[in-house]
Amino acid sequence: MSSTENIAVLAISLDTVWVIFAAVLVFMMNAGFGMLEAGLCRAKNTVNIFAKNIVIFSIASLSFWLVGFGLMFGDGNSLMGTTGWMLSGEDNSPAIGEYYYGDYSALGWAALPLYAKVLFQLMFVAASAHIVSGAVSERIKFFSFIAFSIVLVAIIYPIVGHWVWGGGWLGEMGFTDFAGSSVVHSVGGWAALTGTIILGARAKKFTRDGRVAPIPGHNQAMAALGMFLLWFGWFGFNAGSAMTAGNDIIATVALNTTLAAAAGVLSALIAAEVLVGKPDLSMIVNGSLAGLVAITAGCAVVSTSGAVIIGLVAGVLVVYSIMLLDKRCIDDPVGAVPVHLVNGIWGTLAVGLFSLENGFFYTGELSLLVVQAVGVAAIGAFAGIGSYFVWHIVSLLLGGLRVSQEEEHIGLDISEHGMEAYPSSSGPKSLY
Repeated sequence: MSSTENIAVLAISLDTVWVIFAAVLVFMMNAGFGMLEAGLCRAKNTVNIFAKNIVIFSIASLSFWLVGFGLMFGDGNSLMGTTGWMLSGEDNSPAIGEYYYGDYSALGWAALPLYAKVLFQLMFVAASAHIVSGAVSERIKFFSFIAFSIVLVAIIYPIVGHWVWGGGWLGEMGFTDFAGSSVVHSVGGWAALTGTIILGARAKKFTRDGRVAPIPGHNQAMAALGMFLLWFGWFGFNAGSAMTAGNDIIATVALNTTLAAAAGVLSALIAAEVLVGKPDLSMIVNGSLAGLVAITAGCAVVSTSGAVIIGLVAGVLVVYSIMLLDKRCIDDPVGAVPVHLVNGIWGTLAVGLFSLENGFFYTGELSLLVVQAVGVAAIGAFAGIGSYFVWHIVSLLLGGLRVSQEEEHIGLDISEHGMEAYPSSSGPKSLY
């Protein structure tokens, strides 16, 4: 083997190690989602929240292997993949400098073993369902949520992913979403919004005249630690999407990612002080996540100053959106809709404004912004309408979505799982 061939093999090996490491970072976000949701909700629902998070990841892994990866990346048409179920039809044998993908030609741009790519993409899938979990927390039946999540991660998410990353019609138009502001976060956000509206608010969240009666989370420290785990995992989420460690793109992406998050923290802090009157920790936490969501689409194509501006806007948007949902009596216990839907949309549109290559603020042209807006509308229509119907179908098949008033009052840990996260000497430790 020549020295050139040796270098090519080494490059592929290093890229593979980087992508697998990035996948592990994204995997850690499962813990972050669980801790954030549990911390911002009441103690009596903690077991339920972590049970959902564990099962979500397991369902996402198996369903993506079974059908989701084929729908998303399999060769087919502009709407969906129609080949490659259970990873059939792949050619995973190595070649010098490249890999051939059989039924997955959309993956040919990355010189990596197919299974490394599958593993990395698999880690993304659960995130969309985790978003929904937070928004519908504390009042949804466990198995109704699981049934909805199966459809979301096996069908809705992969089809949208195919449109953008799998050789579909939005990608062909030039729609840009580097790591998933729309594909992951907006999809989960639309599903979360429809779910919260259909379920209704938690008991005593709003008074009869529509005023907010705050329901504080039981552990703000846990929520903050969850946020840091998510921020940590986001370096894998965004920088890993480059699928290579061989050029400066991962440094650009990583720096833009943390600058946007930091800017989101500061602008949310200021907005909370102005609009709420206090530097609310939950607002600060969601400000960081809003900045992360917003930069995810354009992290590879904007400047550092662009990333800061995107994050600053995101932090203000999340605080305002949380207050707007309260005014509309829409109960989202963790702020999932403001963080992931509102800022997923903002981040996607921001690419059309701040892209160094063809953004409006650099070229004066609106063509990319128009394409981004078309993508936002199409994804919103498909994910929003699709989720609405799936929620209703699940409700019909499983006898409803929401637990009874008594079960909600007792808490889902006892009513759904028969155990407590924090058993006391005076209270019941288990129903078994």
